[in-house]
Amino acid sequence: MQNRLIYILFIFTSVISYGQINFSVTPDKTDYNGKEVINLTIVLEMNGSEYNQQTPLRLPDLSKFNIIGSGSVNNGFMDPETNTVVTQTVTRLALEPKQKGKVKIGSVLVTINNRIYKTEPFDVFIKDIEKKAVASNVSKDVYLNMEIEDKDVYQDQATFAVLKVYSKNMDNLRKVKNINLPEQENIDVHPVSFVKSEIDPSGYGNMASQILAVFMVFPNEAGYVEVPGVSASVNTFSKNNHIVSNKVKLNVKKLPEGSPECFKNAVGNFNVSILNASKEKVEVKKPINVVVRVTGEGNISDMELPKIAASPDYEIFAPKITSNVAAGTTGMKGEILANYVIIPKKAGEIAIKTDQFAFFNPANKEYVDLGQQTLALNAFSHDQILESRTTVEKVNEYTNNLLETVNTPVLKTTSFKVKEKSKFHWNILLTNIAILIGLFIVYLLFKTWQKKRTLIRETVPSKPLGSVAETEKEIRERLKTDVSDYFGYLENLKDNGDYQKFFQTVDELDSEVRNQYFQSSAEDFRNFLESYKGAAIAEEYRNLSQKIQIEKYAPVKSADGIDELLKAIVNLYSQISK
Repeated sequence: MQNRLIYILFIFTSVISYGQINFSVTPDKTDYNGKEVINLTIVLEMNGSEYNQQTPLRLPDLSKFNIIGSGSVNNGFMDPETNTVVTQTVTRLALEPKQKGKVKIGSVLVTINNRIYKTEPFDVFIKDIEKKAVASNVSKDVYLNMEIEDKDVYQDQATFAVLKVYSKNMDNLRKVKNINLPEQENIDVHPVSFVKSEIDPSGYGNMASQILAVFMVFPNEAGYVEVPGVSASVNTFSKNNHIVSNKVKLNVKKLPEGSPECFKNAVGNFNVSILNASKEKVEVKKPINVVVRVTGEGNISDMELPKIAASPDYEIFAPKITSNVAAGTTGMKGEILANYVIIPKKAGEIAIKTDQFAFFNPANKEYVDLGQQTLALNAFSHDQILESRTTVEKVNEYTNNLLETVNTPVLKTTSFKVKEKSKFHWNILLTNIAILIGLFIVYLLFKTWQKKRTLIRETVPSKPLGSVAETEKEIRERLKTDVSDYFGYLENLKDNGDYQKFFQTVDELDSEVRNQYFQSSAEDFRNFLESYKGAAIAEEYRNLSQKIQIEKYAPVKSADGIDELLKAIVNLYSQISK
């Protein structure tokens, strides 16, 4: 009988444990200082496959806190003892208190199988609150907020940061300018976009919000890394006010052990190649260009590039680095070219090798060793180069040497040097004849027009001097700049990627247009535009000047951003020069 009772008790225990729900909220502690962050752990565990979670977790009223971070993890496994399916959801919340004293945190709700489950409320005690002065000189409802979604990354792995501005008055959003990204030794920051988003009228706390900038952060050391706040200025009619966003802490994971000896700090997914950029035959003691090309996505802008290994067969000079990268989905994406000058020291087979290169792929969580890249070259001596030339090439070389060394004052014979493998082009001759005929026709048309103008000048009486205003208008028309010439030149510079010359030409265009209206400084020109062209044109000129400065000093320039900037320049200066 006693055995039967024990057996029945075991059956009831297994039935009870077979299907049950555990739902709880646990803080890391109950007493906090004002500077400390409250970490809440919400655990929802469902034992049994018959349970269906119908709603997401519904948080209590957290208006007395700032939610500075959140994340959740879902786990599912089979319990071997009870042979039941266990589904577990763990959610973490990081809260920043707004007030001190005893604060109550309510219940978290969830609906499972048409039944509402809730956690027990509890109290936390906040000792002191650190008051933050955010744009206190401007408006108490204008502040910046930096958001980083992925705060758990590897060392040298990219994470995206979004800068938002919040205000109860939408008019204050357009006054935020001069955004300065954070700078710190243990992080590398690269901008992604400074294009403002559409204004969201229903942001956090019933305030309007707008995205001001998106940038990438690469922490270069493990541990807890604090990203400093982003600063900006709020321009008012009286003065400029300085505001700073919040700081964000990152949990930077140390890279796994077992890295190859050749691993430096490359994190991402990369490929390395080496090629000979010189088209001529490789000759001993003559320089050639060898390019080491690194492509991929990751911390390509900040990592240590593979170098060409030293060898007694050749001499190496410091490379010229060319970068062509842009923002990708998991880091900076593009290519970096290291152009080396190599001088072979011996004739015959020469193997130019790079240093061994390895990188860590955070997607696969493994190291990839690419080893060495080798470029095989066959170097020739000077005598071998001469022997390999054809008879015509030798005759051309002897002729060029003669014309270079013998030069009379009557006839400059160096202009008759024979080029290698040159031939007579009939197309060039016909093109030159057509150009000469066209110039002759233009000359005849010019002479005819000049004669007609002389006859008109003789018949038309002289005009009166006119008033001072008319004279000023006439002088301005004479000094009027043809901005269309600048537009075509800027288009060519944009297509060629010569951004330095592009911004120099934009400054020349602005100076020419200001001189046309007798304005020496940009501030005086804005006042002039507001008086004679309207406040809208003056405001557009002010905004365009700021965009030009942002793009000019941006470390990474995108083709789309330059194209949008050129369209804005053409639109504005066309209106000003009407």
